[in-house]
Parts: sequence; C-alpha cells; structure tokens
Amino acid sequence: MRILVAGGNGQLGSEIIRLFKEKECSLGRIDHHYLDSEVIGRDKSLLDITSLESVKKNLMEYKPHIVINTAAYTMVDQCESNEDISFKVNSLGARNLAIACDAIQAKLVHISTDYVFDGESKFPYREFDLPNPINIYGKSKYLGEDYVKQFCSRYFIVRTGWLYGFTGKNFVRTIMKALKERKTLQVVDDQIGSPTNAEDLAYHILKLTFTDEYGIYHCTGNGECSWFEFAKAIIQYAQADCKITPISSRDYNSIAQRPPYSTLDHMMLRCTIGDKMRDWTEALKDFIEKFT
Repeated sequence: MRILVAGGNGQLGSEIIRLFKEKECSLGRIDHHYLDSEVIGRDKSLLDITSLESVKKNLMEYKPHIVINTAAYTMVDQCESNEDISFKVNSLGARNLAIACDAIQAKLVHISTDYVFDGESKFPYREFDLPNPINIYGKSKYLGEDYVKQFCSRYFIVRTGWLYGFTGKNFVRTIMKALKERKTLQVVDDQIGSPTNAEDLAYHILKLTFTDEYGIYHCTGNGECSWFEFAKAIIQYAQADCKITPISSRDYNSIAQRPPYSTLDHMMLRCTIGDKMRDWTEALKDFIEKFT
C-alpha cells in the first residue's frame, strides 16, 4: 500500500504523515495494517497540482493506492484579487488529482472548507445542505468539490474549518505571536465557527481512508465560538497578560466577506466511523500545552 500526501509540508499534511509514522495521537491509537504502508509527502516543488501533466507523471511513477490532497490556496482575502491562482489551485488542482486518481483506480481524499456555505443558517450545516459560497475562496473550493465528484469514482470530500496546527500560518499561532508583542488585541466577535486541531482532523482522515465509506464528510472541533471567544481562550490557556476587545466584521474591514455562521454538523462521521472529535476547548488547551 502506497499513500501520497499532496501538500505534505503544510499544517495538515505534515500531521497526517506524522500520524502514519507514530500510529497514535491524543485521540488514541489507530490499529490498521495499512499504517505499515509507505507514505510520502509532496510539496508544490515536487508536485504541481495545477499542472495535469505534473500530476499524471507523479501518480504514474509512484502509483499510489491513496492520494490525500491537503494542498490549497487558503489566503481568503488574497483570493479576491488573485482569482486565477485561487481557481487554478483549489479547483483545477482538485480536478487534476481526480482525473489522475481515477486513471489508476486510487482513492482520493480531498480537503474542503466550511466556507462553501453562506452562513445564513441558524443550525450547524449537514452534508446534505446545499452550498452557496459568498467569497472567491469558497467558490473555488466548491468547484473543486464538483470536479472531484465528476472525475473520480472513489473519493472522500472532508470539509473542515478554523484549522490550526504546529506548522504553517494559522489563527492560534498568530495570536500566540501577538501576545509576545502587544498588550491589547481587537478580534471579530460576529463570525461563528468551530476551531479544529489538525491532529484530530488527521486522525479521522486516516480512519476514513482505510474504509470504502465514500462521500462528503464534515469534520471540525465539536462546539462553536466566535473568533473573539477563540482568541480569549488562547489567552487564557497561554496564561498571558493581554486585554482583548470584541469588534464587528465591518469594523475589521476585511477584503473578503466571511460567512457569519459556519458551524458544521458531523452527521456522516456519526453514521460511519464515529465522531471522536474533541470539544474545541479541550483540543485547544492540549495544543497550547504542547506548543509552549
């Protein structure tokens, strides 16, 4: 069994590779004979997912049984002014991997986002709810989902949100850095979602990968909060001395519109492999203890 992780040096890709090697994490041990498989990570210097030729060449040479696509253009505001790059990476990249995976009958695990929804719901979104993205990032990821469904016969689409890990840029690391430099912070309080520890997400991705339970899944930290509440918890668990003030999205004046509510319900996890995602506060506290 050979597994290829596209975006293997990113915060989720690196966590998946680590879990393959160590075979256990805070959620427990994964006991499966496939964990003795060969797993390799590919960053964009070795695997350019925007090039169909590059993707086909890599997959034909390595012949993976499973491809996990964690590569994405995730800078939401920059997507608004870089539409072509956003769609090349998030849409065509997904299409290219889907075409190449289907050609060699490999499974494809494609990571998507809570931002495929418009945020107008009053209840957590389930997998059967119709997406309606309101920014370029969400639209490019939604088109990527469509391409995966069109061109690959064996796929898992895993939507997540508010992701943080030990590698790469994310909200937790940004706040932790700011705490060393500033004594006051202003954070948006009118966007609601679910912070997600990359370790917890990687655990569920691997469990799904070793099944034939194909389809769309939601996988985030359990519970919900605002960005302000998220930052407040980071400060508390880091035991930092910092004053934090809530502000509105309008006052923050970001370029891209964000969905005001993007909490995801884990119905498909509960119906298949089970939902062991931790409450976001528990997972965050564990992360900060390890981070510091």
